[in-house]
Amino acid sequence: MSHVNATTFTIVVVLFLLVTGVGFAAARWRRAANMRHLDEWGLGGRGFGTFITWFLLGGDLYTAYTFIAVPALVFGSGSIGFYAVAYTIVVFPIVLIFLPRLWSVSRVHGYITPADFIRGRYGSRGLALASAFTGILALMPYIALQLVGIQAVLSVMGVGTSSSNTFVKDLPLFIAFLVLAIFTYVSGLRAPALIAFVKDTLIYVFVLVAVFYIPTRLGGWGHIFHVTQTHFATVSPVTKQPLGTFLPTAKNVGATRFDFASLALGSAVALFLYPHAITGTLAAKHRSAVKRNMIYLPLYSVLLALIALFGYMAIADPVTAANVKKAGNAQLAVPYLFQHMFPSWFTGIAFAGIIIGALVPAAIMAIAAANLFTRNIFVEFFKQDASPALQTRMSQWASLVVKLGALLFAVELPHTFSINLQLLGGVWILQLGPMLIGGLFTRWFHRWALLAGWFTGMIYGTLCAYNVHNPTTSHWAASSDIVFGHSIYIGLSAVILNLVVAVVLTLLLKAAHVPEGTDETLPHQYTADPDSPAPVPAGVAASVE
Repeated sequence: MSHVNATTFTIVVVLFLLVTGVGFAAARWRRAANMRHLDEWGLGGRGFGTFITWFLLGGDLYTAYTFIAVPALVFGSGSIGFYAVAYTIVVFPIVLIFLPRLWSVSRVHGYITPADFIRGRYGSRGLALASAFTGILALMPYIALQLVGIQAVLSVMGVGTSSSNTFVKDLPLFIAFLVLAIFTYVSGLRAPALIAFVKDTLIYVFVLVAVFYIPTRLGGWGHIFHVTQTHFATVSPVTKQPLGTFLPTAKNVGATRFDFASLALGSAVALFLYPHAITGTLAAKHRSAVKRNMIYLPLYSVLLALIALFGYMAIADPVTAANVKKAGNAQLAVPYLFQHMFPSWFTGIAFAGIIIGALVPAAIMAIAAANLFTRNIFVEFFKQDASPALQTRMSQWASLVVKLGALLFAVELPHTFSINLQLLGGVWILQLGPMLIGGLFTRWFHRWALLAGWFTGMIYGTLCAYNVHNPTTSHWAASSDIVFGHSIYIGLSAVILNLVVAVVLTLLLKAAHVPEGTDETLPHQYTADPDSPAPVPAGVAASVE
C-alpha cells in the first residue's frame, strides 16, 4: 500500500467507519418492543413514511451499477449506455399501476415477500417456490455487482494491488463484506434505511460538483463531445466496426432501435420485480407513500443521466483513457477519472460515496433474499409452525449466507462482465411478471400453466444468454439476441414466450377442469387504504370491513 494516497484513503476509512456506526445504531432507531419478528427486522416495522421511503428506494435502486457500470458501458459503447436513463424514466408510470395494489393486499394479509402473495393468490406452494428460487438466484449476481463496484474503487486507490497473494489482495473486500454482514444481521432493514441518508447526500454532492467542475478541466462540453464523437467513429481492428455510437443516426438507428427499446422496456419492468425493490416498498407506512414515491423517484433519473456522462468525460481525458486501456477494464473509468480530476480530499469523498452506494443496496438485497428463503422455503417446506422469533433468526443467518455467495461471485467471476451479471439477473426476474403482475389484476391464469411458462422462460433465457458471444468472449457476452432479424433483449423475448405458454396451457387446463387452487385474497383488498386492520399471518384469509 506504499502508493496509496494517504488523504484519500483516510477520508474513505473515516466515512466508512461513520456509516458502520450508523448501521449499528439503526438497531435502536424506531425500535419496537419485539424485534424478533420479520415485520420488524425484514420490513422495518412497516412504518416508513414518504420521506424515508424515498431515500430507502433511492438507495435501493441506484446502486454501484449506477456509478460504475453505466458510465463504463457509455465509455465502451457510447449511446447504448443511456438505456438506463430511458428505463428509469419509463419504470415509475408502469409500477404506479401495480405496486400500490401489491402493497395493499400485502398489508392486509401480512405478506412479507412477493412469493407470499403468489402463494396466497394461486394456492400453489410450487409456484411460490419457483418465485422464491428466481428471486434469490437473480439477487446473487446483483449483490456481487455491488462488491465489484467496491473492488473497482479499491483497485484504483491501490489498496491491495501491490500484493501477489490473492487473499491479501481481496482482504479489503472481505472486510467490507464482514462489516456489511454484521450490521445487516443486527439492525435489519433499519440499517440501510438510515445509511441511505448519508449515501444520497454524498452522491448528490460529488455528482453535481463533477458535472460542473470536470468540463472546465477538459475544455468544456463542446470539446468533450467532439473528442467522444471522433473516438466512437474509429473502426476497431478486431470487429471491423466503429467502436461505438456517440448518438443514434440514420445509419445506425435501424440496427440499434429494437435492442435499445427492448432493453429499456425489459429493464423497466424487471426493476420492481426484484425482491429488494418490493421489500423497500412493503416497508412503507401508507399506500399514499408508495404512490408519492412513484412521482418523486424520477428525480434520480436526472442524476443518472449526469452520471452516464462520466463515460464521455473519461474518453475526453487522455490520462483516464490511457489508464483504463492499460488496465483493460472499463469498470475503472469513473474511479480513474475522479482520481485524476479532483484533489485527494474530494476524491476520498467520491470514492466513499461509491462504496457506501454499494453497501446500502447490498444490505437490502441480502435481507430480501433471506426473507424469501425463510418464508417460502424453510417455513413452507421444513417448519410450518416456526415462531416469529425462529423465522427472524433464520433470516438473519440466511442473509449472511447470501452475502457470502455473492462474495464468491465477485471474487471468482471476471470483473469486466459486472453489468452482464445484473442483466442476466434481469432475464431471470422478468419471468415472474406473468404470475406476479398478472396476479394483481386477474385470477384467470392457471397455476400449473404459470409454472410451465416460468420454466420455459427461465430455460430459454439462460440458454440464449449463454450462447451470446463476441470476438473476445465465447459465452455470456451480452444480454441481447437476434430474433426474426432484429436484436432484442433476451429477457423480453423470454417473458413473451413465458406468457404464450401460460395462456395456451391455461386454456387447455381450464377445458380439462384441472383444479386451480384456492385464492385467499378478496377484490377490495387490492385497494385497501392505509388504515386497514393490522396484518394477519400469511395463509389466513382476511377482509377489510
